[in-house]
Amino acid sequence: MIEIRRILVPTDFSEHSRHALEYACSLAERFEAELILLHVLSEIVPAGPEPLLMPVMPPEFYEESEARARESLAGSLRPEWGRPAGVKSAVCWGSPVESIVEYAAEHAANLIVIATHGRTGLSHVLLGSVAERIVREACCPVLTIRDRREKPARASIPN
Repeated sequence: MIEIRRILVPTDFSEHSRHALEYACSLAERFEAELILLHVLSEIVPAGPEPLLMPVMPPEFYEESEARARESLAGSLRPEWGRPAGVKSAVCWGSPVESIVEYAAEHAANLIVIATHGRTGLSHVLLGSVAERIVREACCPVLTIRDRREKPARASIPN
């Protein structure tokens, strides 16, 4: 029997992520599951000509970044999307893939619902796919949501 008690929804606050969050809220309501919103902040590595003289970001930068992310998470849900059994949110620093996979394992997520931007071709090769790597590495099932409301324009190839 499939039991879904905790649904993890990573978000980057994009329109794609908002659509995945809407979907996850509906699922959480149906399964009477807890919804966990997660935002991963990427570490900024200042670059300089001399590695030993690289500037360090002040602690306020990290505190303010986390506070803005927490505020955005708090305003992410809409009542009309569904009412999960409970809602938690978290902000962490690190690589998106590793952070999401670790968080899911540490917090016993039964399902990860994540947006995919649907990149193909060269942009997929160059940028990779966070969602694709999470599907491969996660300890639980992953549901990828692609926002199909806006269809990408197809390039026509001349004859």
